Amino acid sequence: MSSPATVLPRDLKGGPSGEQQAIAALAQAASVEMTWHDSVHLDACRDFLPSNALIYVSHIPGQTWRETLSACVAVGAAGLEPVPHVPVRELTDEAALENLLAELVARAAVRRVLLIAGDRSKPSGPFSQALDVLQSGQLERHGIRRVTVAGHPEGHPQISANELQRAERDKLAWAADAGIELEFLTQFFFETAPFISWVKDLRAKGVQARIIAGLTGPAKLTTLFKYALRCGVGPSIRALGARPASLAGLVGERGPERLARAIAHAATESGLDPIGLHLYSFGGLVQSCAWINAVAGGRFALDNAAAFTVDSH
Repeated sequence: MSSPATVLPRDLKGGPSGEQQAIAALAQAASVEMTWHDSVHLDACRDFLPSNALIYVSHIPGQTWRETLSACVAVGAAGLEPVPHVPVRELTDEAALENLLAELVARAAVRRVLLIAGDRSKPSGPFSQALDVLQSGQLERHGIRRVTVAGHPEGHPQISANELQRAERDKLAWAADAGIELEFLTQFFFETAPFISWVKDLRAKGVQARIIAGLTGPAKLTTLFKYALRCGVGPSIRALGARPASLAGLVGERGPERLARAIAHAATESGLDPIGLHLYSFGGLVQSCAWINAVAGGRFALDNAAAFTVDSH
């Protein structure tokens, strides 16, 4: 397996600019998301990613825990680190959580999980929110010391802003007490302003947890809209609809260059670090991994449209 090259693009003075270095650094620590169907592509992906790269294994409707486990085992076999999604409302009882964590740790060497409530309107068992699992004590008993939870810079269609802020505080307080490394991962978005504002607010409150911007990997516009409407990223959709030029710019196969550049700039210029980058692949896992490899290796050039052009060769 190969790591991305570290030769950065050159500016007019012959050296890499600070902005270019910040963009490359963001990609060098990026994670990517797959479904269990993508397991057949992992051999190709490991040629693009370093051995410590995090691969998040999503839990799509109708998926079984056995399929999650199988995908995590495949990620580990490819020399990468699996991070399973655990939608807690799918867990039928305490024993289901116990068995799932035990198998993930024993068979897939899982060291980190992503806890989300999930799409189910009513819980299948005793867990209605991620905090319920956090407070169960089972993560610590199974040696899981790193946890990712959902962040909502654009709000949530079914949860008030006050409830979201309270949930953030409760999770952070639990992590501090338990000695667990907690980080926030957002759904994907098309506009950076809500994300940057949200991060600034957290930093102003003294929150130093790593915050990961979830962006779309190279994907078609129709695919993005399908997922966006389902995930409730309304502000981004409305912003695009109000600016046809931005909408037209997404047509065809597009990557997250404009957003990644803005986030890298904000992280360095506004003191918002630590900020991470995560790509939702939407069926294009290999393409997303190739994008990460190219950007991490500095194979891109800044342009005048607040984005950059990636060398795909």
